[in-house]
Amino acid sequence: MSGMIVKNLDKVHIRTNILTGSQVLVSPHRTQRPWQGKQEELPNAVQAEYDPECYLCPGNKRIGGDQNPDYTNTYTFTNDFSALIPDIEEVTLESASFKAHSEKGICRVVCFSPNHSQTLSQMGITQIENVIETWKLEFRDLSLYKFINNIQIFENKGAMMGCSNPHPHGQIWAQQTIPLEIQQKSQNFSKYWKLNKQSLLENYLIEELKLNERVIIENKHFAVVVPFWAVWPFETMIVPKRVMKNITEISVVENKAFADAIRKITKIYDKLFNCSFPYSSGIHQAPVDGKKSTGWHWHMSFYPPLLRSATVKKFMVGYEMFGMPQRDITGEQAAETLKSLK
Repeated sequence: MSGMIVKNLDKVHIRTNILTGSQVLVSPHRTQRPWQGKQEELPNAVQAEYDPECYLCPGNKRIGGDQNPDYTNTYTFTNDFSALIPDIEEVTLESASFKAHSEKGICRVVCFSPNHSQTLSQMGITQIENVIETWKLEFRDLSLYKFINNIQIFENKGAMMGCSNPHPHGQIWAQQTIPLEIQQKSQNFSKYWKLNKQSLLENYLIEELKLNERVIIENKHFAVVVPFWAVWPFETMIVPKRVMKNITEISVVENKAFADAIRKITKIYDKLFNCSFPYSSGIHQAPVDGKKSTGWHWHMSFYPPLLRSATVKKFMVGYEMFGMPQRDITGEQAAETLKSLK
């Protein structure tokens, strides 16, 4: 029945991500299963404020030969080993069996702070505001390139997430092709807007705030929720209450509220298993291809891999690689745990 809210989903069921159309299998009864699998080693919790061997610390020489300035705030540079480069020969392969095309792009690194040991959860509001302003500045700059159609801002935090340098930093990949997930979200945002004259994510957030089952943090301008369709055990999403296509539209007041949301959720993560919590985070925004991007509503997601403790990781293997993602702990259970740590 349309509009019906089903609570206490404690049996095996499938949830649908309304933004992409993807699905996740939820199996709550499996939370009791014993774990005798791989346990990760905890990294050294103590980090110096400056590491003379770090390629990202102020004043140090990077492996490519360039030297970092003695920066005192955020610092951005073009990745020395970029996955995407702007100057390449255009190539196309098109047949019934083989399809490929060349891809232009620009990859940048954003050092959040000169302090080698200071993660976002340990930064002050003003420092995080500076990071957000840097993201906005880079987004504006990269969007001016005629061949750039999509800009992805993200952070891989922790060796468990494949981060190659412990100095707190994120990356920005700007490219010619719009990735499939952004295409799917664009289609769903546009379709919903045409039918309802409202943002799909705006309506979703209104319903989440009414239910208050998966809301972790709320301030005047943002809410942090465990999405109903969450795949990772303690996945969360920061959603602006005002509909905006990208972060360059954030006002000064909203900038502070966004920084507050980032600081609070990352602090909660660190409390969860008493460790510097690993995650991949990313901001999904409307493409910069010159089209209207009707209904787009930017948002930031956190995908943390930890499942039961600081040393037990969630693996996406087997059925999940060949079928669909599966989770044991429900979104509501995860939200309850995270809320208790505020």
